[in-house]
Amino acid sequence: MKLSVVIPAHNEEYAILATLDRLVTVLRAEGITFEIVVIDDGSTDETGLRVHEFARHNPEVRLERNSGRHGFGMAVRMGLDRITGDAVAIMMADSSDSPHDLVRYFHKLAEGYDCVFGSRFIRGGQVVDYPLHKLLLNRLANRFISFIFGLRFNDVTNAFKCYRREVITGLQPLISPHFNLTVEMPLKAIVRGYSFAVIPIGWTNRKTGVSKLKIKEMGSRYLFIILYLWMEKHLARGDYHREHLAKETPAVKTANV
Repeated sequence: MKLSVVIPAHNEEYAILATLDRLVTVLRAEGITFEIVVIDDGSTDETGLRVHEFARHNPEVRLERNSGRHGFGMAVRMGLDRITGDAVAIMMADSSDSPHDLVRYFHKLAEGYDCVFGSRFIRGGQVVDYPLHKLLLNRLANRFISFIFGLRFNDVTNAFKCYRREVITGLQPLISPHFNLTVEMPLKAIVRGYSFAVIPIGWTNRKTGVSKLKIKEMGSRYLFIILYLWMEKHLARGDYHREHLAKETPAVKTANV
């Protein structure tokens, strides 16, 4: 199974090389066949140049430039259209996600699950230097999502997740242009009947640069996607369920989470 990693990057010149170096080193050491697709999402610094130079000496890495509408969701969606792997993980450019957790995702996916989600807030999970106001908003948002969807999964908003490629096809159309894509993808996978496992993961706040997530701008966008998928779950009568979208895909077990 070939693993694709999509990394959206906007003005990450001081973080992207460390992120790529750690990923390449760990994935090679594990003997995993992989590619890393970095989407330069309209950077005005040297992000693109640094990725280009790194890719010259590391053939698994590829740079794509988003010359269209910018935004985290648009960059990820572009990356998903460019992958060649059998599975795909979305990771941040700022080294907040652990390559070792990615390896655990990959092996868990190989057990037969359609998706693997991480949680920073279960036993074994960890957050380092999480700003308090963001942590409080995160926990409130995830409790709300878990409640209205009846989930035991408590970290839906985390971007770092892994999917089989056929799941990405089954999630179409993806409509979120911004960070609300991090909620749209896992909730849509769950609502449409794809199996998933949840494992504990770590998260470390960025050491350089500035976070691109603007909480004041995202509240209504998150709510829109949540309600949109709540309506699909309760009103669509299964029209978008995997049984209708991919009848040829064999059923696999669902984790008890």
